[in-house]
Amino acid sequence: MKMQSLKKTRLVLLLTLICLMSCSLHADARGITGRAKHIILFVGDGMQLEHEIATSRYLFGKDDGLSFHGLWYKGNVATWDVTTYNKYAGTLSTSPYAPTGFDPLVGYDPAKGGKKPYPLQSTGFDDSYFLTKINGKIPATDSASAATAWSTGHKTDDGNIAWLPSDPADGALKTIAELLREEKGFAIGVVSTVPFSHATPAAFVSHNVTRNDYHGIAREIIRTVQPEVVIGGGYPGPSGTNKMQYLAQGEYDYLKFDSNSPYVFVERTELADGSVKLFEGALEAVSEGKKLFGLFGGPDGNFESPVPWDFPETPLVTRATIENPLLADATQAALKVLSADPDGFFLMVEQGDIDWANHANDFHRMIGTTWDLHKAVQAAIDFVNRPGDNMDWSNTLMIVTADHSNSYMRLSESMKLGAGDLPQQVAGGSCPYDPTKTCFNYPAGEVTYSTGDHTNELVMLYAQGAFQSPLLHKYEGSWYPCTRILDNTQLYHFMTTAAGVPTTSALKPSIRRPVPCRDFN
Repeated sequence: MKMQSLKKTRLVLLLTLICLMSCSLHADARGITGRAKHIILFVGDGMQLEHEIATSRYLFGKDDGLSFHGLWYKGNVATWDVTTYNKYAGTLSTSPYAPTGFDPLVGYDPAKGGKKPYPLQSTGFDDSYFLTKINGKIPATDSASAATAWSTGHKTDDGNIAWLPSDPADGALKTIAELLREEKGFAIGVVSTVPFSHATPAAFVSHNVTRNDYHGIAREIIRTVQPEVVIGGGYPGPSGTNKMQYLAQGEYDYLKFDSNSPYVFVERTELADGSVKLFEGALEAVSEGKKLFGLFGGPDGNFESPVPWDFPETPLVTRATIENPLLADATQAALKVLSADPDGFFLMVEQGDIDWANHANDFHRMIGTTWDLHKAVQAAIDFVNRPGDNMDWSNTLMIVTADHSNSYMRLSESMKLGAGDLPQQVAGGSCPYDPTKTCFNYPAGEVTYSTGDHTNELVMLYAQGAFQSPLLHKYEGSWYPCTRILDNTQLYHFMTTAAGVPTTSALKPSIRRPVPCRDFN
C-alpha cells in the first residue's frame, strides 16, 4: 500500500511538472506563433515609471492598473543618444562616440544609475548622475534622436530626424515604416497629440538634419512619403489665425483643396466633435480606397490636454475641448484605415503632451495626458481582440514605451495619493531646484520635482504579441552586462525581425563583461 501510494504521489508530481512546463511554454509561445503583420508602437513622450504609478493610483488606487501594465512582457530601456554619450565621455576623458567600438556604459552606467528604473530600484544609485549639468545642461536624449533610434536602429545627435550623426550630406536613414512598406507592402501611419511634423512622428516618416524644420518635414511627409494615415496637431486655425508654424500654406491648401491629394482631409472645426469627424473620415477613406489625414490642435499646435478632477475615491478625467479627438479615438480611426490593407501595417501612436506637462512640473496635466495614453492602448487592445477579422495576438505586435524620462518626479509614500486624489498645485512659484525659474509648487509635499528637463533614467517597455518574448529576452543585458536592460536601438531590430525582415545592426559596441556577474537582476 505504501509503495502504491508512493507511485501515485510520484505520478501526480510528474503530471503537475508536465502541466507547469506546458503552461510555461505556452505562455512564451504566445509571442512566437507567427510573423507580425500588424505592429503598433505606443510612445509616452517624457513618461517615466513614477508618472505611470501616479496615474494608476489616481485612476485605480493601485500602482499597476494601467492598460499597458497587463501586457505580457515588461522590461526597461536605456535611451541615451550621441550628444549624451559625448557629454559623459568628456567628463570621463574617453573617446567620443563612434558607431564601432563605443562603450554603452558611457551612455548609461547601471552602477551609477541603477539596473532598474525608480522605484523598482530605490537605492544603490546616485541622484547626481542624473541631475548634474554638463556644459549647462543635464545629459539626456531629446525626442528626435530617441525616435530615430527606434525608427532606424541608429544612435544620432540631438535634433536629428532619421539622419546620421554629424549631419553628412548623404546621412538620411531608411525608417522602419519605409522598410516594411517596401519589403512587405505594409500600410504605414503616425498619430500624435503634438504637431505631426514634430520630432517623434517625423522620425518615422521623414528625414532632416534638424527637428525645427517643420515646413520641410511637413512637405516631405505630405508630398513624398505620403503615409496611409497621418493624424496630429499643427492645425493653423481658421484662415491661419494660429499661423502656419507646422506646415506651409501650400501643403495646407494641397490637403484641403487639391483633388490630386490622396487624402481624405479632416481638420478641427468650431463646435464639431473631432472624434466623430475623424472616424467619419476614416470610414470615407476605407470606402473610397484613400488615405486619411487629420489635422487638429490648439493655438500652440498641440491637442488641449484632458483634465483630471480632484474627486477623492471618484476619479474623473474629461476632454478639454470636443474639437480635438481623444487619442483613443484617433487610434481607432487610424486602425480602421490601416487594417483594411491585407498586407499588414505599421502604426506609431504618441501621447506627446506628457512631456510638456513634465517640463512645466504640471502634475495635474501629467495625469490627464497619461490617462489619454492609457485609454488609447486599451482601445488598440480591444481592436485586436475583436472577433471576426484577421487580427489577433498571433500576428500582431504591440509595444508601449517612452522616449526618455522627464522631471525626476518622486511621489511621497508617507502622503500617498489615492484614487481620485490630486495634490494642491500652486502656479507661479519659484522652482525649488532653480529659483530663477517659475513652475508649479506642491506645498503639502505629496509630490516633488528635481528638474524641468529630460533625464537619462531608464524607461519602461511593455510588449505583447507576435515574436514578443524570445526576441526581447535575447537583447536583455547584451549591451549592459549583468542587467536585463535593453537599448532603444534594439527595439528597431526587434520590430523588423518580428515582421519577417531581420536587420543587422550597423552599431558595433565594445562590451565590458564583468566576471562573474554579481547581484544579477
